[in-house]
Amino acid sequence: MRLFYALFVSVISLVIPLTAHAEKLTMSTWNMEWLTVNPNHNVYEGKRNSDDFSALKGYFEKLNADVIAFQEVDSIDAFKRVSQPEYTIVLSDRKMPKYASHQFSDINQYTGFAIRNNVPFSDPKDIDLYGKANHKLRFASYVILYPDSATPVHALSLHLKAGCVGKFYSQKETCQTLLAQGKSLNRWIKEREKQGQEYVIMGDFNHNLSFKGDWLWQEFTQGLKQKPELATLNTQASCKVRKRNDASQLHQFRSVIDHMIVSPKLNATPPKQMVYKDQDALNYHLSDHCPIVSQLNW
Repeated sequence: MRLFYALFVSVISLVIPLTAHAEKLTMSTWNMEWLTVNPNHNVYEGKRNSDDFSALKGYFEKLNADVIAFQEVDSIDAFKRVSQPEYTIVLSDRKMPKYASHQFSDINQYTGFAIRNNVPFSDPKDIDLYGKANHKLRFASYVILYPDSATPVHALSLHLKAGCVGKFYSQKETCQTLLAQGKSLNRWIKEREKQGQEYVIMGDFNHNLSFKGDWLWQEFTQGLKQKPELATLNTQASCKVRKRNDASQLHQFRSVIDHMIVSPKLNATPPKQMVYKDQDALNYHLSDHCPIVSQLNW
């Protein structure tokens, strides 16, 4: 019996350290469409009243995610209008005075993260995916989840250039800009692979990566030893939003441009859109994107 007990304790001591690092996180990405408390009167999308903020707050609570990668948020104060106290808000480095040349004088569309307070993280420098002087494009916000664990996860929240949603046209400036951003992201992924680090990339790609043989996906994964998983490959576009030119009508997008990419060893449940109720989309100024949500296991 003593020998059996000693063996049992030995086995348990081996198993516990392995399982203690197992984590499950609900992950989400959400473009919040010009979320600001200081709207520019020339930008309709930024105008919201208290009822609109309350409606958005209700969907934030329903989402109940541990980590939310957000886009198009102008300030921490604006995000606090829809979030909850148990989240830490990390806004893009682009808001810093030293990056004033990359900012607009009125409203800015920043990327960032909302992270539940019980999830440890570190906040390294953001990634400038474009690299040209004084450009006004969004930086990719960068955090490391569980940085002191055996398997930290490097996470990006990004918002890529609009205007090149499908086929590549070399004569289009928007496609050339998106190509440059794709090359930068490929270099970042290669560095994670070189260091043996797990990663998750979430955000508004302004592009349908789900096309067979998509050129941007090929750019992201070029030269990798192991390709990441496009978790949103089969995510259905169910989101209905209010039409811009007719607030009494709803519009449903044909494809998903908000995506989630995970490194090969991570396990993400198939992401789904958390859709708005039709009447809420008509009654309130919510967003022209619905949140994508998944559970990450590692």
